[in-house]
Amino acid sequence: MLGWEFPPHISGGLGTACHGIAKGLTENDVEVLFVVPKSFGDEHTEDVELLSASEVQVTKKRQRLVRKRVEPFGSAPSFDASSKKSTLDWHELDSPLRPYMTEYEYVEKLARVRQSEERSQREQAARAPWETDSSTAVVVEESLFSEPRVELEGGYGPNLIAEVERYAEVVRDLAAREDCDVIHAHDWMTFPAGIAAAEASGKPLVIHFHASEFDRSGRDANAGIRTVEQLGLDRADRVVCVSEYNADVLRENYRVDDTKITVVHNAITSREQKDLLRVEKSIDDPIVLFLGRITYQKGPDYFLEAAARVLKVLPDTRFVVSGSGDMWSRMVERAAQLGISANTHFTGFLEGADVERIFAMADLYVMPSVSEPFGISTLEAMALDVPTIISRQSGVSEVLTNALKVDFWDVEDLANKILALLMYPALTDELAVSGREEVERMSWGERGKSLRHIYEEISS
Repeated sequence: MLGWEFPPHISGGLGTACHGIAKGLTENDVEVLFVVPKSFGDEHTEDVELLSASEVQVTKKRQRLVRKRVEPFGSAPSFDASSKKSTLDWHELDSPLRPYMTEYEYVEKLARVRQSEERSQREQAARAPWETDSSTAVVVEESLFSEPRVELEGGYGPNLIAEVERYAEVVRDLAAREDCDVIHAHDWMTFPAGIAAAEASGKPLVIHFHASEFDRSGRDANAGIRTVEQLGLDRADRVVCVSEYNADVLRENYRVDDTKITVVHNAITSREQKDLLRVEKSIDDPIVLFLGRITYQKGPDYFLEAAARVLKVLPDTRFVVSGSGDMWSRMVERAAQLGISANTHFTGFLEGADVERIFAMADLYVMPSVSEPFGISTLEAMALDVPTIISRQSGVSEVLTNALKVDFWDVEDLANKILALLMYPALTDELAVSGREEVERMSWGERGKSLRHIYEEISS
């Protein structure tokens, strides 16, 4: 299994889902070797064997040209009369030499075949026909050697594309040595590695879409990333999508064989109950939470537009924006333009226990995503008794009945639903209790059972 992040080192729902999937597979007697670009030593590895690509030593082939003694043309092979069999060993070689070639034509073709070799080797091969006598021949001798470990940084830094390529190189070598039944790659960063591993091992490839480039960037989709995603779709034996919404995005924007697609919804890892996490709020004002990347995909601008409308009715409400992203500074400026800065708090990126604490403090969670393949944060909120409002343009809306739903662009409807939950405690309490019970029925064990079934199908 190939993934770019693993808890607690996550930037969003991808790492959380990967951990849950690994746990669910283990519950279904599937052994998982999870390969990340870099591990930090504190990962949640109770249910999975975690391997850092940075700790893998890559084995490569070294080629060199050597002269070896051969029998001159016309020599008779030895013959054992008692066995009536020749003792001549016959070795068929894939040679560039063809009948009726002149020596010069042979040298030119040999040079073209060996373009990838070092210049010195190429020149030696070109001289070989006339610089050796009839009793020797030039052959390629291969040996294996180990390169120093490839140091990867992980994360999503400025060298991400180079890291993706280097990760694929390591995984290819690892797959040739490890005994496995299936290669399973999560999101585009690992698709090149998944393809390389499948080629090296001869095993089937599953690619798992948690989000596509069209979800993240819309009309500004990165052409390079889209190409990698398309290559993954072309080479995969099975494509797993986290929702029907996710699958429809692929069908509309990519070339994909519909018979390859299987939908496996995400689930939730069991957590402590809300009362064990509850922290004392320093204020009595209600808190409405947005938690996620502050990017186009997540709809933070619609959250602020709705907040401005709510504050005209309930001026003591606090709106908390937790996360980071390329729209962060623009959203801070927009809050000022709307005149709601005093009631809007930007916490920056939160992880681990801080995420659970902010959920425990919140009176209401809002996910107004423009395009959300799933939305696992919604399940996390509901598991901690936080009533939620979610975008209809999300995969999680397919599986939830105890969450209020809005179209992301309808800020009036979003504002009205926020007001309804803040002004009517009975409605809030009903959603909190029913929501928790609903998500508790969603288990990674069931998702693991579905994935095991996929593995068995493509491996048979």
